[in-house]
Amino acid sequence: MSTQPNPDSELLPPGTTLPRHIAIIMDGNGRWAQGRGLPRIEGHRQGVNTVRMVSETSTALGVEALTLYCLSSENWKRPATELEFLMQLLQQYLVEERQLIMDQGLRLKVIGRRDRLPDAVLDEMNQTIRLSADNTGTQLVLAIDYGGRDEITTAVRKIAGRLRDGEIGESDITEAFVAENLYTAGLPEIDLMIRTGGDMRVSNFLLWQLSYAELWVTDRCWPEFSKENFLGAISDFSVRQRRFGGLTVNE
Repeated sequence: MSTQPNPDSELLPPGTTLPRHIAIIMDGNGRWAQGRGLPRIEGHRQGVNTVRMVSETSTALGVEALTLYCLSSENWKRPATELEFLMQLLQQYLVEERQLIMDQGLRLKVIGRRDRLPDAVLDEMNQTIRLSADNTGTQLVLAIDYGGRDEITTAVRKIAGRLRDGEIGESDITEAFVAENLYTAGLPEIDLMIRTGGDMRVSNFLLWQLSYAELWVTDRCWPEFSKENFLGAISDFSVRQRRFGGLTVNE
């Protein structure tokens, strides 16, 4: 956790305790659209505006890292037309938001599998990652074709290979060592996880990393998640007592 670095900011009261790393499950795009008689893809299109808002707000506040669940490994079960649109939208985002990423000083990182993504998406992704590598602002992490169980399985295979080859011993395999072999190596611990759309589950998202995160769920779908909602989640986080398995002073 960190204290809000800009005391002149009007976004939150001075001295508000900020989460260093916020993770968001951006749920409800399709339901939002269908509830308005629109195609599901329109919900995804509108959701890009919310991505821009949380990215800009995180930068203004000084949040160190923001991880967004863009596409899960299970989402490949969706209709082909929706998946094709999502890939086109992702490619478009990486191109059209590139200047904003640079202006805001964001550093782009992508976690998840890459072997199932179209080459055109990978090309734009790699270019934006390269261009933003020296930025010093919020680290914007996009979880694309990501699954928490797959991430842990991949890490176990990597560690098992090093153990087999004699590079490490069993005593080297600590929690910290496992964390160093996950996609999120080098990022701060997740302090706050936000889920839109109302569902009370983590949906195979950052299973290791969410161990001690504070959870905040809203019924609002992602396209209607506002800056006030985002700031409200952070304000709520600021007043929670985090025990990490221990007790508070009063207890």
